Amino acid sequence: MRLYTRTGDKGETSVIGGRVSKDDIRVDAFGTVDEANSFVGKAISELKHNDSLFSDIITDLEKIQHELFDCGSDLSTILKDAPMKVTDDLITYLEEKMDEYVDEAPDIEKFILPGGVDASASLHIARTVIRRAERLIVTMKNEGEHVPELVLKYINRLSDYFFAIARVVNYRLDVGDVEYVRSAKVFKGTNKRDK
Repeated sequence: MRLYTRTGDKGETSVIGGRVSKDDIRVDAFGTVDEANSFVGKAISELKHNDSLFSDIITDLEKIQHELFDCGSDLSTILKDAPMKVTDDLITYLEEKMDEYVDEAPDIEKFILPGGVDASASLHIARTVIRRAERLIVTMKNEGEHVPELVLKYINRLSDYFFAIARVVNYRLDVGDVEYVRSAKVFKGTNKRDK
């Protein structure tokens, strides 16, 4: 099987229900979801170095990778009456897991900087890419394009989920949050939690 089809050589691509320009806002939105999915895959590969410590998170992230494909599929559909793959139960699951992870990590008292161990940093990148996807989806909606409402809701929850588990990953490895210091004052952080 060949990977190339030559059908996009003139700057168009196929979506469900037709063809659009590759710089169409819809293509930008589902392409950004795919970008976030790549960072999720990177985080999984980094977490597998401590498989026993992170088996629950790895299971969640592998599930989320499939759901992000579903989001991309729903976003690539220009047919308003087409069946959608993203459902309410996916959002409910994210909320329930997020509540668990928020309870596990220490309370946040200040803004924190993205970072910590490699997997946590990758999850923070996934979080910000998902936020960009959300902004693109909102732009689609504001421009009168067909937007699956549950995809928008799922993507909104997912960025918060990534924030929660990025903190838990650091916490389980005894790596503390780096707190934001106003006006870029010199900061001497620690990489261990206070005991």
